[in-house]
Amino acid sequence: MYDIILDTLMDGIRLLPFLFVTYLVMEYIEHKMSAGARRVVQTSGKFGPLIGSIAGIFPQCGFSAAAASLYAGRVITRGTLIAIFLSTSDEMLPVFISRQVPVRVILSVLGMKVVIGMAAGFLVDLLFSVVKKQPEQEMDIHHMCEHDHCHCEDGILKSALVHTAQIFFFIILVSFILNLVIDGVGEESLTEIILNQPLIGSLLSGAVGLIPNCAASVVITQLYLDGAMSLGAMMSGLLVGAGVGLIVLFRTNDSLKENLTMTGILYVIGVVAGIGIDFLGITL
Repeated sequence: MYDIILDTLMDGIRLLPFLFVTYLVMEYIEHKMSAGARRVVQTSGKFGPLIGSIAGIFPQCGFSAAAASLYAGRVITRGTLIAIFLSTSDEMLPVFISRQVPVRVILSVLGMKVVIGMAAGFLVDLLFSVVKKQPEQEMDIHHMCEHDHCHCEDGILKSALVHTAQIFFFIILVSFILNLVIDGVGEESLTEIILNQPLIGSLLSGAVGLIPNCAASVVITQLYLDGAMSLGAMMSGLLVGAGVGLIVLFRTNDSLKENLTMTGILYVIGVVAGIGIDFLGITL
């Protein structure tokens, strides 16, 4: 139990700088920028999938948590959120490095995540704006402030601290419950679930990747390195795995339907990409 509590706290503490900076920026945009400046910020977000897919490859889930909050305030687009979620590396990179995986393989996997995330992000924005005729909503940071009762009138610093504390404790609570469940089930059981169903490895790996916990990416990466999983199946799980980003999304964004839609899009893209990689016979 002590190890579970310690791991949960350490994972949460690592997110604090990202959360605080994110909310500080959002409060500044809301209270200090003119309406014209806010429109410029949101318009520039059309290039978000490009920037987001690159930012997401760093080995932690801080960017995915920050992206979920930015999306809830409509600072970034749907496609940017998906791009960051898809490219987020979580614990993959540390596992690769600890297992002394060749640099060529590491860069190839990261490159695929960036390209897939970027392409999917632009495609999602195009789909919603042109095909479904659902343009991005106007920036609405104030609504999120009302939702969290952060007392924005007391200053952007205090408001940012309140937002950060609320999300931090929510992440700690959910992560603790997940860590308890995973500890009870055992990582070996997660391994057996995938190993016993090789024909649908990408589907199952993608489902495991949805677990907002670093154990999922660790298991998936180790299975691939041990030769028990194809490259495509590994990519499915790692693409879908968005760290605690999904936790923050469901906490900060009011629309449950929208959250489920984004989660479904993330899963489908990850699985389809993984199946495509195996179908093309790509190996590293």
